[in-house]
Amino acid sequence: MREIVFDTETTGLDPNEDRIIELGCVELVNRFPTGRTLHHFINPEGRAVHQDAYEVHGISNADLADKPTFRMIADEFIHFIDGAKLVAHNANFDIGFINAEFLRLGQPIVEPERVVDTLAMARRKHPMGPNSLDALCRRYGIDNSHRTKHGALLDAELLAEVYIELIGGKQAALGLEIRVETTEVTIETTASVHSTGPRPRPLPPRLTETERAAHKALVATLGEKAIWLKTEPADL
Repeated sequence: MREIVFDTETTGLDPNEDRIIELGCVELVNRFPTGRTLHHFINPEGRAVHQDAYEVHGISNADLADKPTFRMIADEFIHFIDGAKLVAHNANFDIGFINAEFLRLGQPIVEPERVVDTLAMARRKHPMGPNSLDALCRRYGIDNSHRTKHGALLDAELLAEVYIELIGGKQAALGLEIRVETTEVTIETTASVHSTGPRPRPLPPRLTETERAAHKALVATLGEKAIWLKTEPADL
């Protein structure tokens, strides 16, 4: 199973007016990172970065002046996510911006059934919260000390670790075949074989004559169908 954990940074909050300015993706196969990533800073084509957004991610229009437009990286992105589930934190926000960019290019949008929202998962699992990405990193012991600003690739990498914990941790992600190799071992042993014959002297009786007589008297009181009448123990 292939999944892409991704994050975006934008010029603002309105996908119809604002634009994506950073895109970061991390590939998971069978819930394990493969090491493949996709990362781009993106020129918003004249759309100014809102001050509130800048304070979150620290990316200015000057930083984006020489970067490719979304149109220029779209094919690479579409190929990277092809056939995979898309995992995001507060996915409606990120998918809203992705689909707005796709519509501008005449590309098919990402359907909802293809999307996994880790924020919704976290709220179900930890209803008392908090469930921000930073809070979940603290909850699961994931080092996010280097996250001083939001960054698409860094956040996607941290979210991939959080996502694995949300679905049960690394042990639950072991959807792999476990092969057990067995080695046939032949052990040579040397054994002495002894044949036995009859005892030179029989063992003495274990019951006395008085005990034999008492047993026969008891059996006689049990009736004709008593099971003891059908057996004749050697000792008796």
